[in-house]
Amino acid sequence: MSRFPPNSRYAPRDVDPSKPQAVADVLHRTDAYRALRAGVEQVAALQRDLTTLLPDYLATNVEPGFIKDGVLALFAAHNALAARLRHIEPRLLADLQQRGWAVDSLRIRVRPQAMKEPPRPKQACMSTAGATALHELAETLEPSPLQEALAKMAARHQAKVQKK
Repeated sequence: MSRFPPNSRYAPRDVDPSKPQAVADVLHRTDAYRALRAGVEQVAALQRDLTTLLPDYLATNVEPGFIKDGVLALFAAHNALAARLRHIEPRLLADLQQRGWAVDSLRIRVRPQAMKEPPRPKQACMSTAGATALHELAETLEPSPLQEALAKMAARHQAKVQKK
């Protein structure tokens, strides 16, 4: 059952309501979403411009908000990035104005982002020949911290190879 009557101008004609739909398709379907569609397109264009104007470490951690009364809200992932944005604010504002954005000032806010999953620790794998060569090298050296470290490494990797 649709929430729109079948003869409504909002009722989609050839869309199955039980299947997921792309947001862009829904926004382009009717004129009722014209303002929302314009806002989404504006933010997307602003994000593209910010990506080209900002250094990589800032571009990936800064999100644009809407422009209201000539004030553009920028949301940084943490305080250090917000401080860096405030440092380059005059240049960024001039670059945005040069690109045609009707912006008189920037309002920089901190909006913490969800923690990203940390990278998995590296797990080095050494071949049997490599572990054997390392062990032989450790045996030829005189007793020293280097000799002990090589012997430990060779033993650890030989144990890993034998477990497989």
